[in-house]
Amino acid sequence: MENNSKNGKITHELNYITSNRFYVEIESSITASFSECSGLGVEIQHETRFEGGVNDQQRILLGQAKFSNVTLKRGMTEDLIFWDWVSGILSQTPKRRCNVNILLFNQAGETMQCWTLLGAVPVGWKAPALQANSNSVAIEELVLAYEGLKILKSSESSGGGAIELKAGRHSSGYFIE
Repeated sequence: MENNSKNGKITHELNYITSNRFYVEIESSITASFSECSGLGVEIQHETRFEGGVNDQQRILLGQAKFSNVTLKRGMTEDLIFWDWVSGILSQTPKRRCNVNILLFNQAGETMQCWTLLGAVPVGWKAPALQANSNSVAIEELVLAYEGLKILKSSESSGGGAIELKAGRHSSGYFIE
């Protein structure tokens, strides 16, 4: 959003971005081209409390944040990178978690916003439906759960806009910058 002054009045111009230009980076490298990314969001748990004698207001007590799962869809290729990640979760200890960057670009190819899923781990993988009478692209689906979310806008990002958290986990188990 830009502030412009016209005739002594401040106006606000919004820079709207189309949602069809995005990339997904896993561990700060563009791993695959996706056709769809959905479900990115956070919900803050809360309770409503009422006070006796205060009939025109209510109190909202805030609790934990709950991050919704993100679903990524792409045309299936011979690359098994996502299945390998899921397979590792099924068989390895410790489980491999990754930071995943979702980069949104404008029509000029400039990064407008970057969402970083902290400590993402695959919790679902789906192969495409196979139909002998269809000629559509086979779509692979990956579902990610994550522990936290960071968001940067274009003016705060450098380079590709990715956030790489190198400090790892705090002794409490949470990711730190």
